[in-house]
Amino acid sequence: MTDKFQYETLVDEALRGVVRRVLTHAAEHGLPGTHHFYISFRTTEPGVEMPDYLRAKYADEMTIVLQHQYWGLEVTEQWFEVTVSFNKRNERLKVPFAALSAFVDPSVRFGLQFEKRGGATQSLPAPDKRPALVGPAGGTSDVKQDAEPATPAPTDQDKPDADTDKPAEEKESGAKVVTLDAFRKKP
Repeated sequence: MTDKFQYETLVDEALRGVVRRVLTHAAEHGLPGTHHFYISFRTTEPGVEMPDYLRAKYADEMTIVLQHQYWGLEVTEQWFEVTVSFNKRNERLKVPFAALSAFVDPSVRFGLQFEKRGGATQSLPAPDKRPALVGPAGGTSDVKQDAEPATPAPTDQDKPDADTDKPAEEKESGAKVVTLDAFRKKP
């Protein structure tokens, strides 16, 4: 029996729409309160535009943080574009929503994970295989140089939560993580 409604695709499109809407709000009004975003994307997807040296360093996936140092956030139906700082060097990135692999707003413990669109279903990376984070080391968005997956330095508002370095799935039960796996048929 085939899924004539293609629920999986509909849910995926709706969740990417959530990210689009949040980014559109941030582009028009700035980030409210303590909101900030970790946005992971597949660097090999068609339409991703980034400097060659970053693509070489993050050949499969990269995570950026939109918090203190980002500029010129533009959002369309199909992609977003933003300038972020990498080792004190501003670079422009263009990321199609189809390339997204995760979106997290740690200020409210909200996260979404996306699988690769089209073709065979792809499994999500294990928590210990997360990409290195590009994040606020001392309030900047510098690329982390660690060989291990990096995590952003905690900000003052994050310090009371000892579990901010854990993936959203491992945080206390108040975390809101939505994955498409919850809606898939089990073999």
